[in-house]
Amino acid sequence: MKSLFDEVANNAYPGRGIVIGTSPDGTKAITGYFIMGRSENSRNRVFVEEGEGIRTEAFDPAKLEDPSLIIYAPVRVRGNDTIVTNGDQTDTVYDLMTEGKTFEEALRTREFEPDAPNYTPRISGVMHVADGKFSYEMSILKSDNGNPDCCNRYTFSYDKPVAGEGRFIHTYKHDGNPLPSFDGEPTLVEMVDDINEFTEKLWDNLNGENKVSLFVRYIDIKTGEYETKIVNKNK
Repeated sequence: MKSLFDEVANNAYPGRGIVIGTSPDGTKAITGYFIMGRSENSRNRVFVEEGEGIRTEAFDPAKLEDPSLIIYAPVRVRGNDTIVTNGDQTDTVYDLMTEGKTFEEALRTREFEPDAPNYTPRISGVMHVADGKFSYEMSILKSDNGNPDCCNRYTFSYDKPVAGEGRFIHTYKHDGNPLPSFDGEPTLVEMVDDINEFTEKLWDNLNGENKVSLFVRYIDIKTGEYETKIVNKNK
């Protein structure tokens, strides 16, 4: 098991990242989602609350160039399910799960982003918190080692998450040109009981030049009540 904070501190550009897990005391379901950017357009963003979820917005609307891949709802809540993704597939998962499809079935209608030559992976997660129980799934849709003719789809399910353990997935292995896609299964990382400590350490360890925004939510597994923290570099 690795330190989530060391994982991000030692990677100048993991891109966008999702972590999901359980607090060490076993009482909270935890998720964190961060975005980073190298271009002015990508860095010109903030997270704002929208209903029970969040949305990205342009910090300076006058500087917004192409909103297609940077303006979306990363987090939406559907009943007992909290959906977290790095793109507009949040809406796809929400809509198709409402129609009775599974998380995996919903994502079979999507593929990686059309941003050649990077072909940024679509990473997604869904948390199920109901009746005092917690389980979650994560997914990555990516090109076949940079070949856009094939979409490789991976879904990871965790039906009885262990207290104190989380899984961390991000879009890029590290900085590069083109950017290399994340490889392998989500990284096993340690979780933290306190939401303030978790938020502060994760934000502080993200690369200072490239980090843009961070969302953290702790959900009480027994009651379903939650606490949310949002940090934006642009203020």
